[in-house]
Amino acid sequence: MRVSLVQLDVDPAVPAQERLAEVSALVRSRRGDHLVVLPELWLHTGWVYDAWESDAEGVRGPVAQAMARAARDAGVWLHAGSIIERGADQNLYNTSLVFDPDGALRGTYRKIHRFGFTGGEAALISRGTELAQVRMPWAEVGLATCYDLRFPELFRRILDAGAEVLVLPAAWPARRVEHWRVLSRARAIENQMFVLACNTTGTQGGEAMGGHSMVIDPWGEIVAEAGTEQTVLTAEIDPALVAKTREDFPVLQNRIL
Repeated sequence: MRVSLVQLDVDPAVPAQERLAEVSALVRSRRGDHLVVLPELWLHTGWVYDAWESDAEGVRGPVAQAMARAARDAGVWLHAGSIIERGADQNLYNTSLVFDPDGALRGTYRKIHRFGFTGGEAALISRGTELAQVRMPWAEVGLATCYDLRFPELFRRILDAGAEVLVLPAAWPARRVEHWRVLSRARAIENQMFVLACNTTGTQGGEAMGGHSMVIDPWGEIVAEAGTEQTVLTAEIDPALVAKTREDFPVLQNRIL
């Protein structure tokens, strides 16, 4: 399974339509990959909130349509990062979108854990309430987003739902990038699954993003890791390693809780 993580420099000064065109072209250039992953809020930005209310759209809105076309043109499965979604209830959500090679929307995930304590994301959007995963031809793929990474209970539930690969788009800051690296490996180790962690780079709202997108195997070994520049990180993974790891080192059989 050939996977590509598109680590984007999300510059809020770049017009949204220009960024959308750039990202669509990047996805189209990945023909030959099986799965392409974009980071969290690469269009709406994760740290600049001013336009969230006005720019929010549905899961079949203009951004989703553009990503569906790009996935279809490239013939890839596409985890299109996340958008600010306006739900049918008129609330805002941080929502991930997954498309198949025909451009069909095959999965959505509303971020459950919202970052912020007295402001930011936690004050502006509603939290999701449901787990999400997508069956791809190679593996069962679980979905989580950024700040979710700090809550291991969520990943146990994703594991119990059958996930073999976890996709984690993020807008994780540079000042806590070592937390990102450690926790991403921990989620892979403790759940014996692949983790595809796709971060942003650049600066948003005065906050430097951490980069260091990673592909991590079920033993917690880093298969590939980006630096802090915009790049496409590509790796070959074998989802069969998940079952082998769980058989060779059956630690999950000893779970009590």
